[in-house]
Amino acid sequence: MTIRIGIVGYGNLGRGVESAVRQSPDMELAAIFSRRDPASISPLTPGLKVVSVSEAGSWKGAIDVMILCGGSATDLPTQTPEFASHFNVVDSFDTHACISDHYAAVDAAAKKANHLGIISVGWDPGLFSLNRLISQAILPQGNDETFWGKGVSQGHSDAVRRLRGVKDARQYTIPVDEALARVRSGEKPSLTARQKHLRQCYVVAEEGADRELITHEIKTMPNYFADYDTTVHFITEAELQRDHAKIPHGGFVIRSGVTGMNGQNAHVIEFSLKLDSNPEFTASVLVAYARAAYRLACQGHSGCRTVLDVAPALLDPRSAEELRRTLL
Repeated sequence: MTIRIGIVGYGNLGRGVESAVRQSPDMELAAIFSRRDPASISPLTPGLKVVSVSEAGSWKGAIDVMILCGGSATDLPTQTPEFASHFNVVDSFDTHACISDHYAAVDAAAKKANHLGIISVGWDPGLFSLNRLISQAILPQGNDETFWGKGVSQGHSDAVRRLRGVKDARQYTIPVDEALARVRSGEKPSLTARQKHLRQCYVVAEEGADRELITHEIKTMPNYFADYDTTVHFITEAELQRDHAKIPHGGFVIRSGVTGMNGQNAHVIEFSLKLDSNPEFTASVLVAYARAAYRLACQGHSGCRTVLDVAPALLDPRSAEELRRTLL
């Protein structure tokens, strides 16, 4: 059976989902839902319907999984529980400190409506979360560290764009080379967030905006910039398009641990990603977990899940027998 996918929000992530669905033989796109005027949106897929998000409720029964492509700062905390009342949903909520609260809200809404929601899907949280779990389970005596970048963070960039006086922005997360080298060596240093990463913001301010206030609001923003050394650069819109049009990213999860009766043997597990397009890769992860959400819902499951709760075989369109034959 073909899985019918709806997309809520048609920015970089939404366009990435559209492309990823087109590469998935067991899926089809049903519609795009947007707060913008539908007539102003031209999808990459010829003939794909674009609908006002206010009309999404009328699509009950016509969509198997709704993939939510809004930002974590202000969109997803309200959108995901709301849509979970009407559809099976998947989102990429990435504010780590607030995941437990978001889970509870989505779980309550989804259970009440007998729907299935999977939250915080992407590469971190997401694939990196899985790697941390596996590494810690295998090497319980050890220490792990996560480094992000160098690359553009979609969530952090969105948080900056939501500030008054900001027309557009890109935020780069940059690992501190010395800290990364120490962890890779197996040293197991105790590092603060500030010691591990730098943050650089490139901001296009609206005409007449208070740049000092924007800088202050960025550097003191909790959960995003307050715990890091952050540099804010004001540039023109032309410079942003010329020098920061691409959205690369990546990172590393590294665990250093020991085995043996006396901990005499040292081991390092490293998982890394190098991405040309952060939103397109994140979208591809969302689409794989949309398949899992559909399968779980068909099995009668409801409520909220995270990537830690979903069996890997549910992500792949191939049968269990084929997966055993080709991957094991």
